[in-house]
Amino acid sequence: MTNKRKEGQVKNGSYPEQVKQQFEELQEQLNITFKNKNLLYQAFTHSSYVNEHRKKHFADNERLEFLGDAVLELSISKFLFDRYPHMSEGELTKLRAAIVCEPSLVIFANELNFGKYVLLGKGEELTGGRERPALLADVFESFIGALYLDQGLGSVFQFLERVVFPKVEVGAFSHVMDFKSQLQELVQQSNTGVLHYEIIDERGPAHNRTFVSRVLLNDQELGIGRGKSKKEAEQQAAQNAMIALNQSLHKEE
Repeated sequence: MTNKRKEGQVKNGSYPEQVKQQFEELQEQLNITFKNKNLLYQAFTHSSYVNEHRKKHFADNERLEFLGDAVLELSISKFLFDRYPHMSEGELTKLRAAIVCEPSLVIFANELNFGKYVLLGKGEELTGGRERPALLADVFESFIGALYLDQGLGSVFQFLERVVFPKVEVGAFSHVMDFKSQLQELVQQSNTGVLHYEIIDERGPAHNRTFVSRVLLNDQELGIGRGKSKKEAEQQAAQNAMIALNQSLHKEE
């Protein structure tokens, strides 16, 4: 038993009541209840906090970050593999890299207000550590690692279905997901006709408008898409058209 994992072995009582109350708030916000609260605390414990509380024997989040990085990459890979059967290995790799890169992880962490809950040493706090991109990206990964250990891959996937996957599907990573170009190339290769996009609906107030676009091939509708901009709606329409074409090809086989 000497090699027993150290994660989560710190007693709950070692953390101040105020800290524990903050994490109750976070769990309520996320609609996730950890079985082992110590894993949650550890996910947000920076090494600077550990260094300033040596007598408490806290564990920092670096090992959880290591695990979370792998779990996140696997989960994203599975989602992309299932969602985009028409994509090549190279395209899937490029898209995954855009999703798991530091700037993207920082966006996810900020939207969840993770920075508020990070346990920092005084020095790190004073130098703006709570807003440091690398720290926020690491905390997002360590949270994924903690959630995986506490509840398994299924819970991680459910969490990502709320936080990450919808962004992929509405075109947040369209800079590496140019479906319009991919669809155009597909049509040119098969020499089946000419593509045409049109906006068929606009909904909502000016500050929160949703556009609906459709793509046609020789006046035959191939796909419909929605987005916060015309460009995003067209990309979604092209994406759905490619999915439909791919399914049609599989049926023919």
